[in-house]
Amino acid sequence: MKKTVLAILLALALVMMPLCSLAEGGTIVILTPTEDHGWTGSVATFAQASADEINSQAMYTAELLTSAGADEQIDKIDDLVANRADEIAGVVILPMDNTVENAIMSLIANDIPYVAFDRIIDGVKDDAVANVSGDNEGVGAAVAAYFVSLGLQPGDEVVVFEGDTSSVTTFRNDGFKAYLTGEKDYNGEFIADDAKWTEDQLSSLTFSGAMNWSRSTAKEYFETLMSDPNNASIKWFYSQDDEFALGIMEALEGSAIDDATKQTILDNKIVISAAGGSEALYSVLRGEDKADLAANFGGLAVATYSPAMIQDAVELMVAYLNGEEITKDYVVPVEIVTSENVADYVGFN
Repeated sequence: MKKTVLAILLALALVMMPLCSLAEGGTIVILTPTEDHGWTGSVATFAQASADEINSQAMYTAELLTSAGADEQIDKIDDLVANRADEIAGVVILPMDNTVENAIMSLIANDIPYVAFDRIIDGVKDDAVANVSGDNEGVGAAVAAYFVSLGLQPGDEVVVFEGDTSSVTTFRNDGFKAYLTGEKDYNGEFIADDAKWTEDQLSSLTFSGAMNWSRSTAKEYFETLMSDPNNASIKWFYSQDDEFALGIMEALEGSAIDDATKQTILDNKIVISAAGGSEALYSVLRGEDKADLAANFGGLAVATYSPAMIQDAVELMVAYLNGEEITKDYVVPVEIVTSENVADYVGFN
């Protein structure tokens, strides 16, 4: 009996050893794009706040490493593996793009746990401690439901302002189409049967191609689109980022579109969506900016996708290192923000 108890205690000790060694400390490294502006820039701001909080608690240290591009991020990961592997407790990363996959594989090969945020790379997602993202399909479904609530009919022309060539854009497109065809719900509710779109009717969706999350690119695209007055009758604009929606509004305020075309656009009660939750967009919804312009819209809404979600990713890494049970695929739900409920939300810069 004593031997059995001793064997059990030894087994428990062996199981607990990795957790105890992790709990003794180490550095959590957070890798994000450069802190600049817009959504990706704000990720770094929220990540630094998480690092500061960890550093104030003394169990672990935390460090933010930002990169302006994929090559720089890869170099920083290679340096961590080559020179600091023994001190690294874990890595939280927003990959710059899918070319970072091989660098992440080197983390895995060196037994450095990592949490992926926002851009989930298929080839290495199964090896992540957790994959944290907003609900990109949910963004598309939420916008589609919003449009339908305002009268979008099967086969209506919709222009989709796409972010980039990553899975983020693919999922936002898929969610939008899946809601319209009745394959996906938003907030537990499906589109009514008499409002469903057929696959043929989805051909009335026009996709911009990758705009790389640029306000100026969206502005130029909208101006070019409206250089043909026939396009002024298009009512529905699914913008996959706040920056695109702001770019459309800047185009409507600028001089590149002639006045007659602008008037037709506004008379048609244009409806614009966005995705993110920036202070710049929320100030429009609150009537503090572009109020005269927005008063002519048939609708303006933001599907929430906050850069503050990086803090959930950091918290999951800490929980993992503390030996807690965590959710591997962690998805943050989407909400629709309009002028009616914007007072309940805080934007990012």
